[in-house]
Order: sequence, then C-alpha cells, then structure tokens
Amino acid sequence: MRKSKQNEFVPAKKHADLTTGEVIRMLRELKGWTQEDLAKRCGITATNISSLENGKIEIGKKRAEQLAEAFNVHPAIIMFPEYEEGEIQKAA
Repeated sequence: MRKSKQNEFVPAKKHADLTTGEVIRMLRELKGWTQEDLAKRCGITATNISSLENGKIEIGKKRAEQLAEAFNVHPAIIMFPEYEEGEIQKAA
C-alpha cells in the first residue's frame, strides 16, 4: 500500500486481471499437467480444455466443478478469478 497526500493508506491497484481460461492454464501448468492429463483427471475432453483455456467456449457450472475437483480447489477460484487471485497461487 502507498500513502495518499492526506497520509491515508490507499489499496494498491491490480496490475492484471485473469480470465477463466488463463486460470485453468495456470493451474494446469503449475501442476505440470498437459491438457490430456487434465482431461483424464476431470472428464472434460482435451479439445474442450483447449477451447476453455483460449476463451472459445464458456465454462459453465458443471465444467467448473469438474475442473475444481481435479485441481482440488473451490469452483469459485476458476469461475471468478477477478475475485480469487490470491487463492490461485495457493492452489498449486
């Protein structure tokens, strides 16, 4: 945090926002998994994982739950990365 001119603390601004696809890719890579590895662990095809990571399809509740179970995280971390950035690094 930095101080404002009135000596009040002001929260730091976010430097980057993550998309759901970026979170999926980040978690997968932090685990050292290929898309095929993740597909086997969550029951979503590797083609759909690629489409999710590249923002070509929407995640949906069921897919978020399948991925969350594979990564052992809460589905909110995947579905709402703008609110859960602090939890993403803990998940790896």
